[in-house]
Amino acid sequence: MNGTLRQPSWRPPRRVPRGDLRDAPFPLGDWSHPAARLDELYRWAEDGAIRTIEWYLNDRLWKRRGARVLRIGTVLSTAAGMSLPLLALATAQPGLARWGYMWLLVAAACVGADRWFGLTSGWMRDVATAQAVHRRLEALRFDWTSESVREVLGPAEGTASEAVERCLAVLRRFCEDISELIRDETMDWMVEFRAGPAPLHTQALVGGGRRCDGGRQQNRFPTLPGSRPTMPRQRPPEGPGR
Repeated sequence: MNGTLRQPSWRPPRRVPRGDLRDAPFPLGDWSHPAARLDELYRWAEDGAIRTIEWYLNDRLWKRRGARVLRIGTVLSTAAGMSLPLLALATAQPGLARWGYMWLLVAAACVGADRWFGLTSGWMRDVATAQAVHRRLEALRFDWTSESVREVLGPAEGTASEAVERCLAVLRRFCEDISELIRDETMDWMVEFRAGPAPLHTQALVGGGRRCDGGRQQNRFPTLPGSRPTMPRQRPPEGPGR
C-alpha cells in the first residue's frame, strides 16, 4: 500500500490553557482516504504527548522556585542557629543563644513545609515524567518513520488493511504508554500523603487489589501477630458401611 503514510496539510489542535491535563478531541473523519486519517491520528497523538510534556514542565516551575526558597531558608536558618550560640559563648552574652534556638526552629519549619507540600519531590516527579514522555515520543517518531520507509521502498508486506492495522497498533501502544506514565506519576503523588497525619488509602481503590504469585489475590486484612491461621472446615469422612 504505497502512499499510505503521506503527509497531508493538517493543523494540530490549539494548545490547551493552563489548568488540568486534558486530552484533545479524538479526530474522526472519512476513512476512504486512509493516508489522511492515519496522518491525522499521528498528529493527534504527537500533539497530546507534546502538551503533556509542556504541562509537566510548566508545573515544575513554581515547585522548583518554592523548593529553592525553602532550601535557602533552611541553610541560612541553620547557619544562624549554629553560629549564635557560639557567638554567645565568645562574647559572654547568653541572650544570643535564645535567638539561635529560634533560627533552628525556623530551619525545621522550612524542612517540614517542603516535605508537607511536596515541592522537591513534586519537582523531581515532573521532570522525570516529562523526560519519560519525551523518550517515548522519540521512539514513536522512529517507529512511524520505519513504517513510512517500508511503504515507500516496498514491496509492501501484506494488504492495505494490514498496513493500516500496523499503524493503528503503533499509535495505540504509544497512547497506552503515555497513559501509564501519567498514571504512575499520579500514584506516586497519592502515595506521598501516606506520610502525613491523615494518609489516603487509595491504592487499593485504583489498583483493584494486588495479586501475588499464581494469580491469587492477597488478603486485605492481614493476620494478627501471634494468631493461628484459620483453615477451612472439612466434612469428616463417612464410614465404610454407609
